[in-house]
Amino acid sequence: MITYLQRIEWFIGLVLLQVLVLNRMHMNGYATPFFFIYFILKYNSGVSRNTLMVWSFLLGLTVDIFSNTPGMNAAAATLLAFMREPILRLVTLRDSAEDFEPGIKSMGISPYFRYILLCTFLFCSILMVIDTFSFFNLPVLLLKILTDASITIVCILCAEAIRRKK
Repeated sequence: MITYLQRIEWFIGLVLLQVLVLNRMHMNGYATPFFFIYFILKYNSGVSRNTLMVWSFLLGLTVDIFSNTPGMNAAAATLLAFMREPILRLVTLRDSAEDFEPGIKSMGISPYFRYILLCTFLFCSILMVIDTFSFFNLPVLLLKILTDASITIVCILCAEAIRRKK
């Protein structure tokens, strides 16, 4: 029961942070951090894929409702939740039956960095392709994906460093 209450607190906190602060930050018109995916990335590895996909869909849909984006974040977050397990298996040497919370402490710096790198680029790529719905201006699309993913990775690493100090 306590873990569900903590997840709901994280859910609400990350949605509010994303909607009220981060969605209004556009560095040079390109980079927008999508820190709310930290919720998906930090979910225990032992949870079923369907449970994670429901949480991710609700998280993305909530951000969509407050951001006035018609299902884009929900689609990208749900796809990220679907692909998270194979990405975790790709970057870690652990057995898939072992239940752990992905982080620097449990995975090590290099595997955790590869994990957030792949997940963030996947999320940003899907979101930007849905947003532009065109490959007509490919350099701008790639620049937007690169800057959004980079600033999101920096935010996630900062949050992980702060959580590790506690």
